[in-house]
Amino acid sequence: METTRRNILKAAAALLVEGVVAARHPAFAQQSPPRAGRKVILVTCGGIRREESFSATGVRHIPHLYQDLLPQGVFYPLIRNNGVTSHFNTISSILTGHWQHLDDWGKTPPASPTLFEYLRKDRNLSQDQAWLISSNKALTNRIGASSVRDYGQPYGANVVFPKQLLIDAVVRAAQQGRAVRSADRASVLPELEAMLETQNYEGLGWSVSGETSALNPAAQNAVQQAIHDLVSATSVPATGDEFTWLVSAEVMRRFAPSLLVITFSDMEVAHFGSYAMHVAGVRTVDRLVHELWTHAQSLPAYRGNTTLFVLPEFGRDMDGSTTNGFFNHRQNAESTRNTWMLALGQAAAKPQIVEQPVEQIDICPTIASIFDLKAPGPAGNAQSGKVLPGLLL
Repeated sequence: METTRRNILKAAAALLVEGVVAARHPAFAQQSPPRAGRKVILVTCGGIRREESFSATGVRHIPHLYQDLLPQGVFYPLIRNNGVTSHFNTISSILTGHWQHLDDWGKTPPASPTLFEYLRKDRNLSQDQAWLISSNKALTNRIGASSVRDYGQPYGANVVFPKQLLIDAVVRAAQQGRAVRSADRASVLPELEAMLETQNYEGLGWSVSGETSALNPAAQNAVQQAIHDLVSATSVPATGDEFTWLVSAEVMRRFAPSLLVITFSDMEVAHFGSYAMHVAGVRTVDRLVHELWTHAQSLPAYRGNTTLFVLPEFGRDMDGSTTNGFFNHRQNAESTRNTWMLALGQAAAKPQIVEQPVEQIDICPTIASIFDLKAPGPAGNAQSGKVLPGLLL
C-alpha cells in the first residue's frame, strides 16, 4: 500500500511540474538543458525544539540527520531566530538577510529583495532557475514575488503549494459525498482524478507566468493509471511533506534550478495538540532530507557542485508555558529562538561543528557568497546578516 501511495503522489508531482512547462512554453517545447554551475538547496522545516532533535533524548527522532548526514557536514548548534517567530516572517528574514516584521499570513511581500531577485538579476537567469516549493500556504502568496522596487522588472521565483491539490480533492469529495458528507476513498479518488484533469493550475497554488495550455498526455495518463491503482488501497495519501518532496525531486530532475527553497511543515500538526503526530512529522522530515540529499547526488547537474542547508524555522515553546508548550512558537524564550542548522556539500566539504553563535539572517549573505553575488546590504536602519563561518566560499 505504501508503494502505491507514493506512486500516485509521484505521478501527480510529475503532472504538476508538467503544467509549469506547459504554462511557460505553450507549444510544449522541451525545456533547455539543466544549467551548469553552483547549486544551493535551502530546506526549512517548521518548528522543532532541540528537545525533539539534537539532544541526548531527541536524536532518536532524527537518525538520518544525526547518524548519516551530520558526520559529512558543517553543523551549527547555535543558530538563532531574533525576529518574529512566525513562518512568513522567518522565511522572509532568511531569504532577505534582514529581520522582517510583516503580516504573519503573507498579505504583504518582504520589505527587502529576496535571494531569488538578487540571483536572477545578477546572473540574468530565467524564472525556471529559482523555485520555492512549500508545504505552508502562507508562504506562497508573496514571498516568491519580485519586489520590482529596485529592478524595474520582475525577478521572482516559481512558487508552488503542492498540498493544495490533495486538500482541494478531499474538500470537493466531502462536499459531494454521502449524506453524512464524509470523504471516503470511493468519493475522494474520482475527485482527485478530476482535479488532475483540470487545467486550472492557479487553483493548485501555482504562481507562474504565462497562460495555461494543453497538458502532456503521457503525464496525464500516468497519473490517471496511478489513481486507478490506488483503488485497492485502504486510504488516500495524506502527508503534505511527502508530496512537497516529490514535486521538489521532479523540479530538480527537469530544471536543476540554481536556487531551490523547500519548506516542510508536517510537524506543525503540533498546533492541534498531538505530540505523537508532531514527532512523526519530525521523523518524516528527517527521512525526506536524507532522500533529498541522496537524490541530489544521483543527478549529474547537482553532484559535486551543490550546497544544502537544512534548519528549523524556530523551536517551540517550553512545556508548562501559558502557550501550551509544544503546541506553539510564541514565547520570547530560548526553546523558541535557539535552534540548529546543518550544511552539506560543496561549501561544507570540511566537516566540523561551529560553536560560534550565528543568526538566521546570516544565511542570505552566505548563499550570496556561494554564487559570488554582492551581499545584500542593510535596508534603512535594519540589521544585515554576515557570512557564516566554517564554510569554503
